[in-house]
Amino acid sequence: MSSSISNRHFLLRRLHSLLGVVPVGAFLAFHLWENSQSRFGAAHFNEEVVGALAGLNYLPFIEIGLIALPLAFHAFYGLAIIRDGRAEPMRYGYLRNWLYWMQRLSGIGLVVFILLHVGMTRIAGLLDPAIHADLFGHMRSALSNSLVFDLYLIGLWLAVAHFANGLATAAISWGLTTSAAAQARFGWFCLGLGLLLGVIGTHGLLGYLSAPVGTGA
Repeated sequence: MSSSISNRHFLLRRLHSLLGVVPVGAFLAFHLWENSQSRFGAAHFNEEVVGALAGLNYLPFIEIGLIALPLAFHAFYGLAIIRDGRAEPMRYGYLRNWLYWMQRLSGIGLVVFILLHVGMTRIAGLLDPAIHADLFGHMRSALSNSLVFDLYLIGLWLAVAHFANGLATAAISWGLTTSAAAQARFGWFCLGLGLLLGVIGTHGLLGYLSAPVGTGA
């Protein structure tokens, strides 16, 4: 076994990279699609989206084991990487260094945004059953505040940018794109995927405000 593979930090970085794609990145894509269903109105969203997910078998295991714990590890180990990083975008102006710097900044912003989002939705719903019963109405009311809407819009685009760039760098780290040409091609794919997810997510935010409250499936 090579010294790099036996190095604990090397293995933790690989785990951090992997979890950022699966399950965290996969959950992000699903969550944005899920919220895009807001465009069908309150009845559809509360019954067909929130209600269907609440009825899943082993939901606590899924939320904690497959989402919360991988996300927590990815976030906290990411903060440790930021602490030890040496990105100097003003000194080294090439694109990869700028992306490295932006990845770290977006990660810090996302930690704050995710705590805000989970507190406003999942935790608030546990404390107040009325919020869980009408999550659409709760989000509509919250997003009607322009400050909250702007924070969600920024958080959304930070998330998709972080995921898209992280997916590109993960492919390099795992040896899937070894040549400069392959990295460029996959980079364009990741950019397109990020833009698509961003549009879907933005559509979902606007759906909370524009969809008729009484519209069913």
